[in-house]
Amino acid sequence: MLFPTTLVGSYCQPDWLIDREKLKGQFPPRTRAKELWRIPEPFLKEAQDDATRLAIRDQERAGLDILTDGEIRRESYSNRFATALDGLDLDNYGTVITRSGALVPVPRIVGPIARRRAVEVEDLQFLRANTDRKIKITLPGPFTLSLQAQNDYYRTTADAAMDYARAVREEIADLFAAGADIVQLDEPWLQAKPDIAEDYGIAALNAALEGAAGTTAVHICFGYAAMTKSRPEGYSFLPQMKACTCDQISIETAQANLDTSVLEELRGKTIMVGVLDLSDMSVETPEVIAARIRRALPHVAPDKVVVAPDCGLKYLPRDVAFGKMKAMADGAAIVRAEHA
Repeated sequence: MLFPTTLVGSYCQPDWLIDREKLKGQFPPRTRAKELWRIPEPFLKEAQDDATRLAIRDQERAGLDILTDGEIRRESYSNRFATALDGLDLDNYGTVITRSGALVPVPRIVGPIARRRAVEVEDLQFLRANTDRKIKITLPGPFTLSLQAQNDYYRTTADAAMDYARAVREEIADLFAAGADIVQLDEPWLQAKPDIAEDYGIAALNAALEGAAGTTAVHICFGYAAMTKSRPEGYSFLPQMKACTCDQISIETAQANLDTSVLEELRGKTIMVGVLDLSDMSVETPEVIAARIRRALPHVAPDKVVVAPDCGLKYLPRDVAFGKMKAMADGAAIVRAEHA
């Protein structure tokens, strides 16, 4: 199928499950943030299961082709995996500065980073059991993980990233073995820290992707629209992704009004074209979505385009998130018909 549709990863969590006002009032947590959940611990897993089923059904009703679990069980896109690894002090936090200049708490690296168990396999199996469509699951990438922790152990942050890469690679292997069609690594800090990314970003990514048994994707963005209001005119780290061994690269074009000619640099890669402006609470028309898809086509072959939001839908109101998602699927259908 041409122009298949998917989420970047996250879908909005119900207000009865998570305190969305608290969620919006802080930066995406790097440490655990159990205070965000409204449901007491004995009933939390059942509630998360129910909310995940709702997210899956919403994606099916909207007409998406490749489904995620909506990251419903996560406090942020990264901390569910990041805080499950060995080598971290989760009680005595360190700090890092976000791309917005705020100081936030993060795990401290106090020993060798290692993965003791599968972290997201049960999430993947739950998704597989609840839909017959293609499925995707997301992980934080090793470069971003290395910068969302305070390094009090390794000689360099690059050394930490390579051990993070090993942990991610092990998780990827288990996710494909459990039935994933696509595994996506989220690497927003490649854009936020391009100078450091030049040093070891691609090396860490390729180490994590080595031997992957299925389709792999990497998502790069300018940050959640709810947190990062302004957008630069272009990516500070994108042409370099040609050297990444991933199959797909996920970018945002809608909110940033990106000059899509940069995609010429990535010929041969499948591009997940972000077509939903998540800073705008109005729902785009399918015709607007179709026009945004067409902007990429001079630079990406039609069979190399996947249609997606700019970023995760986590912070959107539920009615807006569903409306945008359906408009995206309807807009993709318009362009698909033009290429039939």
